[in-house]
Formats: sequence, C-alpha cells, structure tokens
Amino acid sequence: MGNKTEKSIGEINEKIGDGSVCVVTADRMSEIVSELGAEEAAKEVDVVTTGTFGPMCSSGVFINFGHADPPIKMQRVWLNDVEAYTGLAAVDTYIGATQPSEDKGTQYGGGHVIEDLVAGKPIEIKAIGYGTDCYPRKEIETTITLEDLNQVVMLNPRNTSQRYGVATNSTDRTLYTYMGTLLPNYRNANYSCAGALSPLSNDPDYETIGVGTRIFLCGAGGYVVGMGTQHDPVNGFGTLMVTGNLKEMSVEFLKGATFYGYGATLYVGIGIPIPVLNERIAKKTGISDADIVTEVFDYGIDRRARPVLRKVTYEELKSGMVEIEGKEVPTSPLSSFFMANKVAEELKSRIEGGKFFLSQLVERLPGDTAFKPMKQTKELPLVKDMMLREVKTINERASIAEAAKLIMETQITHIPVLSEESKLAGIVTAWDISTAVAMRHEGLAEIMTRKVITADSEEPLELVIRKLERYNISALPVVDENRRVIGMVTSDEISKLVGKRKRWQWRLRI
Repeated sequence: MGNKTEKSIGEINEKIGDGSVCVVTADRMSEIVSELGAEEAAKEVDVVTTGTFGPMCSSGVFINFGHADPPIKMQRVWLNDVEAYTGLAAVDTYIGATQPSEDKGTQYGGGHVIEDLVAGKPIEIKAIGYGTDCYPRKEIETTITLEDLNQVVMLNPRNTSQRYGVATNSTDRTLYTYMGTLLPNYRNANYSCAGALSPLSNDPDYETIGVGTRIFLCGAGGYVVGMGTQHDPVNGFGTLMVTGNLKEMSVEFLKGATFYGYGATLYVGIGIPIPVLNERIAKKTGISDADIVTEVFDYGIDRRARPVLRKVTYEELKSGMVEIEGKEVPTSPLSSFFMANKVAEELKSRIEGGKFFLSQLVERLPGDTAFKPMKQTKELPLVKDMMLREVKTINERASIAEAAKLIMETQITHIPVLSEESKLAGIVTAWDISTAVAMRHEGLAEIMTRKVITADSEEPLELVIRKLERYNISALPVVDENRRVIGMVTSDEISKLVGKRKRWQWRLRI
C-alpha cells in the first residue's frame, strides 16, 4: 500500500512553480499508460492536458455597455443587426451564438458578432427603450469595440460534451442539421468531439473536473461553473457550464461559423488540465480512441423513433469510413483535431512555463442526472388522430381506364397503388390520369409515382405538414411497418382540423 502513488493539487502546483512538473497531452498519455502501466504512469506524469475545438451552439456573452447621456433602459438591442437579450438591467445584455442576423439571416449570427468583438472590429449598436423618469432616452445608435465595453463575460451554458452521437441519413433527400449537412442514402456520417483528447473522456466520473476547475477557454483563463444544461451522465453524455473573460480571448481559439441550412454557431477552444493524483486517474487518462464508443443515429427518422444503427469507436470514425447496414459510409468530423491538439499543447506550455496553476474542486458534478424531454401539456395531434381510414386503393396491374373510373366514382384525387403482396408500390393522382389519357398510356405501372412520400400513424401532424410543404404535394399515404396502407392524410383534412381549432380558441376568448 505504501508504494501507491498519491499526490495533491498543492504538491502539483509546487512543481509548476519550481519548473519540475511533468505535463503530457492526453493523446500521449494513452501511449505512456500502455507502455508503463497506470501505476508507473502516475509516478511519472503530474498533469494531462486535454483539448477540444468544435461547434458549441450553447455559447454566449454577457455585455455591459455603460450608460449613455441621457441614459436609456434598453428594451431591445441589436449588435450588427443580431438581436441580444435585454431582460437583465438597463444596459446589460446577453448575445447567444445561434441568434441570426435580421439582415443576413443565418449567414451571420451571434457567434460571428462574438468573433468580431474579439478581433477588435467595430460593432454597430442599435437600441430602443420605452422611456422612464430615470431612463428618459428611447433610442440610440452607436459604434463600439471590445475596448469600449466595461465587462464582456463569456458564459456558455452547455459546452465540452462528453461524447456525441454520429449522424447519418437514410432518406432520399439532403438534411441540414446541427450535425452538418447529411447527404441522402447513407452517403456520409458526421460526428463531433475530439475523442481521446476530449476533457470528459479523460475524467468520465468527474473526479477532477467540477465546480471551480480552472480551464483554458478560447485563449484565456476560465472556470467550470457547474454542470451544463442537458447534463446526462447516466447515459454517458455529461456537459459543462463554463465562463471566462472575453477581453482576454484570442480569435485563434474562437470562430463564428454557419452550418448551411441550419444557422450560426461558435467554434470554441477549451482545454482542461487533469491532475494525475493517483493510479486510478492515470488509468482513466490513458484512454484511447479505440476505447471510446458512441452510437450512429438515422436523422432521417423522427427523433422519438430514431434508431441506433450501430455502435462505433472513435478509432473507426477517424479512419474516414464506417460500415452502416452493409454499406461503406465516409465519415466527417465537425470538430478540428488539429486545433484540439493545439489547445492541449498550448495549455501544456502554459503549465510548464509557470503561467497556469491548477485549482481545487469546490464541488463535484452530479453523476446521477439524466436528460428528460420537454413536458407538453398540449400534445400535438398525431397522424392517427385525423387520417382517413377508409382508403380506396388499386392494383399496379390495373389499367388507366380502371383508375379513371375509380377517381370518378369516389371523387378522390390521390389513389395508392398496391403490389401483388398488397404493399404500397406507388401513387397516382387525377392529374396523372388525365395526362396519361392525353398521352395514350394504357398501364397504371407506366405513370404511377414510385418514390412515395409517406407518413407513420404515430408521427406528429406538424411533421406531415412540413412534408406536404417541402414536396409541394397535397396528400400522402399512411403506412405500417410492412408498407401496408392504413390511412391517408390530405391537406383538406388538415385545413378542416386547423379551422376547428381556431374556431374553438376564438370561442374561448369571447
């Protein structure tokens, strides 16, 4: 027992002060533990530096502008046409990374404003107020730079996620998401996180990372405030809330960005030192990309029913290709491994140079919380609540004349076409029939649409409305898991439902 290595934060800080500290980056630590074993590694290494550099949408900055003359109580404020939150005090505001510009839309947002501030660029400020005895001014326009501001404090509610799921897309259309552009038919798979360099991968039980932990944040010193929003350690998805002084940050480690079709974000560089206090911590920091497992999800399916396609390691992801349902799928990282390593190296250099000391935990992060979905007291109507259940169908071997007769008899403009196994094979519309008659087609199979947009009975109606709008169609079949037609959703039925709800709400108001 006497040979067991036990160190304290104070002892390690003494080594930092006298220049004798041994610091290695997390990727190097996995090699050391593999070569020497955890016990010897704990004796040799004092600090392991981690790093990550990726899109962190839950980021933002508190700003104090100072008082104008005459003063104004800002009711609404815009920085470069990006609106910030003003429900704090007269001239305090919070600008979030994903807030879009009212002029440029999602091509420029809060993340870009934050980067421009750090870069020293002038920012156009517009604000309006309602006027009070102590704040009589009602509007102001001015230009500021970072130097002009009193306090500019970055406070990111959810950063440094322990791990992310991998996103891919099984549908026939491109999806634009917070996980980047997902090409159709499993043509790519996107992932984030720096793998073995990532902070919480090296301290999964939050032994050394917690409230009060000093960190490297975008080139400045910073601290862990507490658990991040959506902190979900039960499922291995822990997060951190972090803070730091924007005036000390560098654009090298902070970049505004836009995900096409989704919106603005902010790339944030975070490095966290892990003190190697004992053999147990040394073993955890010896983790490699081959040890870190995450899941591949199909983003083409409704979130509630989104399946796990497979489990995969970061070693596989970093190879550039993974197999999904028998298909070789290219992988792409949203985070930068080059910059994550640069963060870890910069933190290592500062510790070795006596410019960065470690801090003692004030409080450990909880390890038993789990992420819950939003409670909804007014549930969205589902497809099954309003679909037409008596659906007229026709066999794919039928003639144009038979289809035309069915449309005339039922006054239905969309008819699902079934295969010999009674499964959905296509769909024909009244327009298709009239065109076919004009072109003298005879068989239904010649004219029907084979790639049919469908709905699931448990799908929220809101998603179906989006499908109708996206594909410019007015009806779609509802199918079960065997592609058997069990109903029909039409724009007419949706309009009736919306009309009833509006009339009901109006009656309540009067």
